[in-house]
Amino acid sequence: MRAFRSLAIVVLCALIVAGVGIVGGCSKQPDKAAAAPKKFEPTPTRLARGRYLTEGPMHCFLCHSEVDEDNLLPLPGKKGAGKTFPAGEFPFTVKAPNITPDPETGAGKWTDEQFVRVLRDGIGHDGRVLLPLMPYHYFRRLTDEDLASVVVYIRSLEPVHNVIQLPYVPDEIRKQLVAVEPAKGSAQEPDWKDPVKRGEYLVTLGACDGCHTSADAPLGEPLPGMAFAGGVEFVPFKVSSANITPSPSGISYYDEKMFLEVIRTGHVKARALKPIMPWRYIRNLSDDDLKAMFAYLRTVAPVQHRVDNSEPPTPCKLCKGKHGAGDRNDAFAAKVGK
Repeated sequence: MRAFRSLAIVVLCALIVAGVGIVGGCSKQPDKAAAAPKKFEPTPTRLARGRYLTEGPMHCFLCHSEVDEDNLLPLPGKKGAGKTFPAGEFPFTVKAPNITPDPETGAGKWTDEQFVRVLRDGIGHDGRVLLPLMPYHYFRRLTDEDLASVVVYIRSLEPVHNVIQLPYVPDEIRKQLVAVEPAKGSAQEPDWKDPVKRGEYLVTLGACDGCHTSADAPLGEPLPGMAFAGGVEFVPFKVSSANITPSPSGISYYDEKMFLEVIRTGHVKARALKPIMPWRYIRNLSDDDLKAMFAYLRTVAPVQHRVDNSEPPTPCKLCKGKHGAGDRNDAFAAKVGK
């Protein structure tokens, strides 16, 4: 279920990890961890790759840490220790759990198989169905080796004793939580030599479309034909996500060099990106991987959708939301029958 993507008003949504600990109170699922134990060998290669992924495209610690609000990077000694999101950022209390190896308040007693079920199936270590704000729908794409690397790196974090009590999830939300079909077998390996395929993989792990695709209602499905076209409102930041399709109203004027410059510096020429855009994590990627992400974004369907955060928000008939330059999309909305 991807219905919660428009609730990502604080992080990339997906991102907002109500996390491997936020649960819906649904009936517990069979504990497959006991039947199929798994232990990943902590090699230096896996440790390095896991760091690269979690502190890069997956930006796990944006949600699983108390962060500096100016840059969304973890505060000293808080990496992976979990947090409670400020009141008002969601319709109900959202908490990201402590995933450090602390055995009492963190994930120190979780098995590797339990980590796998969290990341691929959205089932918590206690067997409960997680809110899809934990972006397991995207993390299901992790290759087997990358999955092992992520788990190995998370286990290497400094243990932090930090109690995160599970919050109450409203009945209307809890009743919608349905376990996804468990992942079967190994995830498909992308063609690493093909920049577009590698870029698609990285964009997926980053859950980029979760912030850059409008939904038809607060709990609605993504709007057809609006993939990556922006317009998702991030209320606390008073900003809406940009159109990153290769449309003239998107980033058609970007070239590879400009894309890398934007991600590395957090600026589009003289304009600074809002901190909700996790460029400080994505910039940790290599030049080749950033170029691959750009190569993939150049292949997505162009969508004529004007989003301009320098202008006052106005209703947009195209994305059904309200954002700067929204009223400039009326003519195009009528053209496509929206």
